[in-house]
Amino acid sequence: MLALLQTVAEIVKRWWSEFTLQTKLMALATLMVSLVVSGFTFWAVNTIQQDARLSDTRFGRDLGLLLASNVTQLIAEDNKTEVARFSSQFYSSTSSLRYILYADAEGQIFFGIPFSDIQVQNSLTIERRIQLPEDFATHLEEPLIRQHATPNGVVTDVFVPLNYEGRYLGVLAVGTNPNPTVVTSFTLTRDVTIAVFVSIWVMVILGAVFNALTITKPIKELVVGVKNIAAKNFQQRIDLPLGGELGELIESFNEMAERLERYEEQNIEEMTAQKAKLETLISTIADGALLLDTDLNVVLVNPTAQRIFAWEGKDIVGRNVLHSLPAAVQMEITRPLYQVARKEREGGEFRIALSEPIGRTIRILVTTVLDASRENLRGIAMTVQDVTREAELNEAKSQFISNISHELRTPLFNIKSFIETLHEYGDDLSEPQRREFLETANHETDRLTRLVNDVLDLSRLESCRIYHLDSVELAQPIEQTLRTYQLNAKDKGIALQQEIEPNLPAVLGHYDLLVQVFANLVGNALKFTPAGGKVVIRAYQLQNSSELPSNPGLVRVEISDTGIGIDPEDRDAIFDRFFRVENRVHTLEGTGLGLSIVRNIIDKHHSQIHLVSEVGVGTTFWFDLPIFAGESVMN
Repeated sequence: MLALLQTVAEIVKRWWSEFTLQTKLMALATLMVSLVVSGFTFWAVNTIQQDARLSDTRFGRDLGLLLASNVTQLIAEDNKTEVARFSSQFYSSTSSLRYILYADAEGQIFFGIPFSDIQVQNSLTIERRIQLPEDFATHLEEPLIRQHATPNGVVTDVFVPLNYEGRYLGVLAVGTNPNPTVVTSFTLTRDVTIAVFVSIWVMVILGAVFNALTITKPIKELVVGVKNIAAKNFQQRIDLPLGGELGELIESFNEMAERLERYEEQNIEEMTAQKAKLETLISTIADGALLLDTDLNVVLVNPTAQRIFAWEGKDIVGRNVLHSLPAAVQMEITRPLYQVARKEREGGEFRIALSEPIGRTIRILVTTVLDASRENLRGIAMTVQDVTREAELNEAKSQFISNISHELRTPLFNIKSFIETLHEYGDDLSEPQRREFLETANHETDRLTRLVNDVLDLSRLESCRIYHLDSVELAQPIEQTLRTYQLNAKDKGIALQQEIEPNLPAVLGHYDLLVQVFANLVGNALKFTPAGGKVVIRAYQLQNSSELPSNPGLVRVEISDTGIGIDPEDRDAIFDRFFRVENRVHTLEGTGLGLSIVRNIIDKHHSQIHLVSEVGVGTTFWFDLPIFAGESVMN
């Protein structure tokens, strides 16, 4: 039962909350008016009813006293026949009488109208008594008056004590009917009151229904429509057959919604086109680009940024960018990003070295995105640049400057030392000493010249200079190299040989550059080959074999020696600038640029330099050159 009452209360509460304030106020005002009118009407009815009851009691009292005054002596004389006759006449002559009862002093009824005469006394006789208050016999001055309700109205009961010459004879009970005029008036008044009350609420309900159908419902529909419009649901329409001002309002609303829908479609098309242009532009940018909102959530990211941060296949749009960045980047830019979001700073530049997913150096530029007024922050733009190559070049440049400075300082110091000694103490030195000092200065000058020439050659090769590649007979640069180093090889006791395939076709190359390649490779071979060793230059054409089936027109060149060999840990760095094996073996001197020059020259010929080496056995450098096809090439 309690659950049912709670359910009903919830329904009533929800039903009441759906009414507008105007409807609620009208209902409350109507309730107050109906209560006031009903209360006033019920007060009037009660007043009339009380007056009617007072009149009925007075009439019954007077009627009882009149009847008692006429029958008291007859009862005292025990003349019940005359009492019955007189009472019957009195009852018949008075239409307001309902009953007449006579009881003796003990309350035993001995005569009554409209009751039957005295019944035969037997065991089945029901004694009828009048139940009176215990103190009734002690208060015989005034009659006792009561009223009780019956289906036909309120009956007034009058109990008149019968006293004769100071002796209590019994009681006379008279019942009178209510005044029919008063009863009719009371009933009419009550019905009118109920009818008025019901009419008022019927009018209120009809008014509420009319208000709901004509005013409240359209207004609710308009409220829902406005909320949908505010929620960007521009397809909302209101279809109610109303006229007047509400009809005009609904028609204006539908027209506004239609215009907004067309405007939204146009804007969506324009925004889609602009977004496509923006995404296309961002995707083609070589640098990584990210656009964040004020909560640091990713709005847009281009493929370059995804590649740099290894985000391929991950959906990071809508997520906080700090949760997806590498740990090194998070540590560096977390605080600055929050400062930019709080407008405590405008941006910044950060250079960060990454170890994952691969080792690289990146530069991140953080800038704010403001609105048209340049006052409100709309987002944050991050530009990510992979500056690994730049960092490597800067490091290489610094290393190159450091190395070249060191290499230049050594011969210059030696030259200056010997010349100063000759200048200051030349007269005190013997002729052999002065000649030795001059030879050392000359040797250091040659070394300085070679270093400068190698640096110039390397710089020229790494520049954008264009070389003309033409037909070259390999036998000529090889023979020139052998003639240059033949005497040096003989002095060291090293056999310098060539193994050139007969009828070797000409190759596409640059004569002077190839001479420099052979000179550097043969010079290194002689430098690291002990006496009794051998250095061989080979050149032969590669046939159409399983080795290179797609390049039948190549000539392979090999420079082999039986020298000390190269450790495996040095083979990857052997072609770097200023890297010298003698730094590890503590033997001969060199500039450390020869093999770097060789690699650049071979690159100019669109080929690669390779090596095979075994410590204590020897080393072989080899590369392939294309056979000249009759056309020169600019490179």
